[in-house]
Parts: sequence; C-alpha cells; structure tokens
Amino acid sequence: MRIVPISIVVALLCGVGCARTDQGTAETVAPAATPAAVPANKPRIVFLGDSLTAGLGLAKEQSVPALIQKHLDDEHYQYEVVNAGVSGDTSAGGLSRLDWSLDGDVRVLVLELGANDGLRGLPPSAMKRNLSEIITRAKSRGITVLLTGMEAPPNYGAAYTKEFRQVFPDLAREHDVALMPFYLNGVAGVPALNQRDGIHPNPEGARIVERTIWQSLEPLLDDRD
Repeated sequence: MRIVPISIVVALLCGVGCARTDQGTAETVAPAATPAAVPANKPRIVFLGDSLTAGLGLAKEQSVPALIQKHLDDEHYQYEVVNAGVSGDTSAGGLSRLDWSLDGDVRVLVLELGANDGLRGLPPSAMKRNLSEIITRAKSRGITVLLTGMEAPPNYGAAYTKEFRQVFPDLAREHDVALMPFYLNGVAGVPALNQRDGIHPNPEGARIVERTIWQSLEPLLDDRD
C-alpha cells in the first residue's frame, strides 16, 4: 500500500453537490459533468468522482483531471484522462455507473467518492461496501486503482467522523491499492483556495489538489514515451 504522508485536515464539507436525501427531499443539484470523449488510441486514466472531480464552478481546463492531463502531456506520458465526475454522486451512484465509466483501455482508476455519503450521514459500512466493489471490479479488469480519502462533516459526531475516515486506509490495506489520504489536503478550510461556497476549490486550490494527486499517481504510470 502506497501512502502519501499528510496531516489530516477536518473538512467542512456541507454542500458538495447534494442531489437528494434518502427521504426524497429535493436539494440543490449542480449540473452533472459529462465525461469527456477521448480518442481510443491511447490508454486511459479515469477519474470517478463527484463535484470535486467534475470541477464544479471551474472552467473545464481548470478541473483537476484536466490539470492532470496537462501534466501528463508536459511529462510526455501517453495517456488520455477521462473526467467521470458527476456532481452529487455518492459511492452507490459511482458503483451504478462503473461499467460505462471504465469503457476503453483503462489503465488507472482514480477513485474520489464518499463526500456526499458523509454529507448525508449515510452508514460508513455501506460506503465501504460500495467502494470495495468498485475497487474489486476495477482490479478484475487489470486496472490499477488510486483511492483518495475524504472527511465527513463534524456535525454527525466524533464516532461517525472516525469510522468514516477509517474506511479509506482500511480499503487501501485490504485491496493493496495506493491511497491519497485526503483529497482536499492543504485546501480544505483555506478561504483563499476555495470558491465562495467554501467547499469547492478555486483554480489555485485545484492546482494544489492536482500536485498532491500527481505525487501518488506518477508511480503508478508506465514509462514515458
């Protein structure tokens, strides 16, 4: 298991693209991002996530997957990045659309889901099952997985927050996959790095997230062209 050492920062996550509560109460939904069409002649890196992956509030080229694509190009890696981020998605939603998200010659899956599970107070055990199934199915196809951790909002209590946080290192250990412990490390809670909602990174914050992801992602890549 590969882990990038960090100090976990408790994120104030209320508002990460909620869609609908379990009771059916409508909430504000950000427009879902449509995965970008990519040529079939290059191996793919798929980012499966929610609004943090989709790049809510950012120009397309400012999203984290787009920044990773530029980094790959600059370093002469021959990959195409697919942004399969959908605002409001939970771990269950990501699992339900996994098959079409992994279309083509996918070599690496960057798995960024869980923020909306925590936002709704859904059981961490259910989130773990969903993420575990995503990882299992990806690995069965020979796809390398990079799992990114998330924090639950503090309003559900310390016990919930602890159980939620522990899901990610447990999954990384159980499935022997790379782990970036906290997707928003160095960005969460910093007003200058977030949009006006205080949740979604602004362009500068997205660049910080991209650099952190790159540290975990590059060791998983094939040699440069």
